Amino acid sequence: MDAASKLSRGQVTRYAIGSLGTGGFSTLPGLVLVYYLTDSLGVTALAAGIIVTAAKIWDVLIDPVIGGISDRAFGRTGTRRGLMVIGALGLPIAFVLTFAVPGGIGDLASALWVLVAFMLAATCFSLFQVPYIALPAELTSDYRERTRLLTWRVVLLTIAILLFGAGGPEIRALFPDDPRLGYLVMAIAAAVVLGVGLYVASTVAPQRPLLPVRPGASIATHYRDGIAVLRKNQPFRALLGTFMLQGLATGLMLAAAQYVARWILHDETAVTQLFVALIAPAVLMAPVWKRIADRIGKERAFRLASAAFLVATVALAVMVWAPGWWIVAPVALAGSAYAGMQTLPMAMLPDLIAHDHTKVGGDNRSGVFSGVWTAGETTGMALGSTVLAIVLASTGYIETTAGVEVIQPNLAVSGIAVSFSILPAALMLLSLVTLSRYRLREHDIIGTST
Repeated sequence: MDAASKLSRGQVTRYAIGSLGTGGFSTLPGLVLVYYLTDSLGVTALAAGIIVTAAKIWDVLIDPVIGGISDRAFGRTGTRRGLMVIGALGLPIAFVLTFAVPGGIGDLASALWVLVAFMLAATCFSLFQVPYIALPAELTSDYRERTRLLTWRVVLLTIAILLFGAGGPEIRALFPDDPRLGYLVMAIAAAVVLGVGLYVASTVAPQRPLLPVRPGASIATHYRDGIAVLRKNQPFRALLGTFMLQGLATGLMLAAAQYVARWILHDETAVTQLFVALIAPAVLMAPVWKRIADRIGKERAFRLASAAFLVATVALAVMVWAPGWWIVAPVALAGSAYAGMQTLPMAMLPDLIAHDHTKVGGDNRSGVFSGVWTAGETTGMALGSTVLAIVLASTGYIETTAGVEVIQPNLAVSGIAVSFSILPAALMLLSLVTLSRYRLREHDIIGTST
């Protein structure tokens, strides 16, 4: 490895700190937003799913455009930091507004308030996230340094999931007599961490020599560029398809976790224990997956992690017939696998981008790749909440307002269990099929970069 490819501890640390923001925003709304809408604001389950999905559709639509804008900004200014800073400053404000719905305005107005605020938050998040994902391909040209960089990113990501996934509901629970106030305080506390994490990470964006910029690039041009990388790059399609399916599986489990705690474990605060069981092993296993990848390759290690997660979800399927606290054990196995499912594809993406640039040449297209990747990732995670909302609506789930107790139909409780086990297992199985089509190996990457 040449000295220029070696990343300093400061670079790795600052880049990883960004996951406090990205992990937090990806986790907390997915965990509590549908539940906030159905059980505090009295919005129907189907309408709640539509709200979350509409905001995510907007996110998917703008990600490729932001990717193209990021590449143009990189060529014009030599850095991607500008968009990242705008996102870092705007996201905390929009996030607080999402959970600051005024009382007494009615179900429809409450739903519209959340929709607009959450769409604004999603926009700010994309302004940061798209260039953030493009950075590893530009920070180092070394195959294994990228794995090191993304490993520590995932360590912080899992800590963020634990911090937001367990801490958010705990803050909310401090206000049992006024859940809406609890949600607002939770959002304010989360917004501080989001803003700090994103801003610190923006400082690692490198300054490069200016590049030629295509004149007059339009929104349509950005979409055409995104479609082109999908159409012409088979390894990218395979990796993105796998990551989307796995994002859908984990997003579905994330959205269902609060419902599992309340209606299967009969303890609303049990979501904290579920998150500890999921994340504690993930924090420990991320460096282990790096060592496995260094020994057998990122692609084979990714398959191994995916297979372990599949085993965990199959085991969880038993909860449909025999619910109980035993589910913590397979959740811990899923957490161990989840670390690899995040580290390895994210480390493979910059390799793929560098391989494409070496073979194709021309303009730097890191932003195009990251824009399409973020759109795909967002689609997968967003559809998790959508699928859950459809399952809840089709099984007769009874929505309620804060402080009002209901008894759920047995079919609705079974639907929650299936959403946390059988459906994710089926998605993981499909993801292994798409992953088998990814054939880019370490010798391909190193061979084209030397």
